[in-house]
Amino acid sequence: MARKRVAILISGRGSNMAALIEAAAARDYPAEIVLIAASRPDAAGLLRARAAGIATAVVDHAAHGKDRAAFERALHGELQRHHVDLVCLAGFMRLLTPQFVAQWDGRLLNIHPALLPAFKGLDTHERALAAGVKIHGASVHFVVPEMDSGPIIAQAAVPVHDGDSTDTLAARVLAAEHRIYPLALRLVAEGRVRVAGGRCLIDGAAAPNDVLIVPGR
Repeated sequence: MARKRVAILISGRGSNMAALIEAAAARDYPAEIVLIAASRPDAAGLLRARAAGIATAVVDHAAHGKDRAAFERALHGELQRHHVDLVCLAGFMRLLTPQFVAQWDGRLLNIHPALLPAFKGLDTHERALAAGVKIHGASVHFVVPEMDSGPIIAQAAVPVHDGDSTDTLAARVLAAEHRIYPLALRLVAEGRVRVAGGRCLIDGAAAPNDVLIVPGR
């Protein structure tokens, strides 16, 4: 089976991008990273991508002003030019329109630093600490027009320790993100994920769960 061609969209340093690049370097990995596209020309992740010999593109949202359609046309054009099969968002700080999401339905993945559906949106670690939860984590999901609401492919749970700060909790969650994003992309690239009734079903999962759960540390 041919490896799936993957683009990663970033806006900053791209730590999850780096985890995906590292995973895709394995000869048995079912996807190859063919493009890193950034919404900002100063995104630090571009340097990491170029060092790895991966094609890069800058689609500067600021150059398009408030014209989101023009920005997304330019972005879609880059994805088409590189014959991309799957798209992974990795710290991509732009909300995508329903029109763009529809073009990539079932082929657009995102990682969120919380156990969805809890703590959608920003400041997830601060909100988790304020709520006093004992378990926090990360989720990889398909993107739908509603923010952080798509079918969940994989999740990792991490404990919230007494005395945790936002920084210590964020570091623990980020380590979990780096484990589950490559796993989720592998499952999708292998064709093992199907969506039924708004839920992801994983072919060959150890248990008939709708969500693959990876224990945290």
